[in-house]
Amino acid sequence: MASPTLAADAPHRACLNKAEQRAAVAGHLAMPLAEVVKRLHGHIRRGELLRARLCHRGESLVYVLTLLKRSGKVTRASVDAANGELIKGH
Repeated sequence: MASPTLAADAPHRACLNKAEQRAAVAGHLAMPLAEVVKRLHGHIRRGELLRARLCHRGESLVYVLTLLKRSGKVTRASVDAANGELIKGH
């Protein structure tokens, strides 16, 4: 069985599968999701994290977070996977 490759080797896929996500974190291309959530505690505190995907955006990796706000509205936030910073105006 071949070893998992990063989605950069498969440009037709925008988001990484679980094996690719683990490889990206192990290769220090992305922070672990738990660390990203911890850094964004103030933003996520106002809602519940429903889904998180690690995806390519240009040459970078970003976490695309789907949040359920207390108002009931579903929103998305993009976070730079390398440094955990919220991307404004995604």
